Amino acid sequence: MSDLLSPFNEISRDDWAELGSHTELPLTEAEITSLRGLGDFLDLKEVTEVYLPLSRLLNLYVAEHQKLHSVTSEFFGEQTKRVPFIIGVAGSVAVGKSTVSRLLKELLSRWAGTPRVELVTTDGFLYPNSELERRNIMHRKGFPESYDRLALLKFIADIKSGVAEVNAPVYSHLVYDIVPDEVNTVHSPDVLIIEGLNVLQSPGAGQDVALSDFFDFKIYVDAQTEDVTEWFLNRFYKLRESAFTNPASYFHRYAEMPVDQALERANEIWRTINLPNLIENILPTRSRATLVLKKGANHAVESVLLRKL
Repeated sequence: MSDLLSPFNEISRDDWAELGSHTELPLTEAEITSLRGLGDFLDLKEVTEVYLPLSRLLNLYVAEHQKLHSVTSEFFGEQTKRVPFIIGVAGSVAVGKSTVSRLLKELLSRWAGTPRVELVTTDGFLYPNSELERRNIMHRKGFPESYDRLALLKFIADIKSGVAEVNAPVYSHLVYDIVPDEVNTVHSPDVLIIEGLNVLQSPGAGQDVALSDFFDFKIYVDAQTEDVTEWFLNRFYKLRESAFTNPASYFHRYAEMPVDQALERANEIWRTINLPNLIENILPTRSRATLVLKKGANHAVESVLLRKL
């Protein structure tokens, strides 16, 4: 597509890094290492050149959002509750969006004006496995229809309405299911980050409202499909050698079978579930983002696409 027709301005890595050159990094190398997801690339240089400028930009957006909220309340003569600035982070399985979300949470909490930053993943709003099996869509886990969209919409609507405490269900990657009777309580934060595969989707069938309608800033973590495929398979291999060895893991069977057989199954999972979901549902939402982080084959961000004002 011609640059003139694109809704984004593309900024090179070098030019983007200059935007944060006069800002001191508030995280140590040890903290950065603790935030890095399995198989992701993240070092001091990447954080300084990519995510520090992004956190500063978001901090500016939050400040302007707070001013707009104040003057709007004054205009209507109302004393409305302060509401969080909501950031949506979307992207494929294995693209690194969870690492991006955790890192932004830590960076934003160090800026003045946003000391309280919370992170919620949409995994908690997946239907329990028993319900997915009842609906015969266990093989579609992660697709839009596998989420309790109404519960997710109510959660985010309550947040935007200024409700002081809002509960989100908790998902366990160990047992690959919702944890009964366990919740993640969001306590009226300054910033709330919502991370998930399909958070930038348009309204579903029969719905007038999309989850992203409540977002103040939308981030899409992007990469070439062949690179994401390789990252998924590499991560699966590393999980087979680590988390999957736990007998309580839902995927423990892959740690016990021969490695070539396990990797063959990983390829099948990618081809039949994650790749179709990426192509049909996730990738088409990229154009709805406010900002796109374009990654190269080494998992490092090569350029940033910022929506034109």
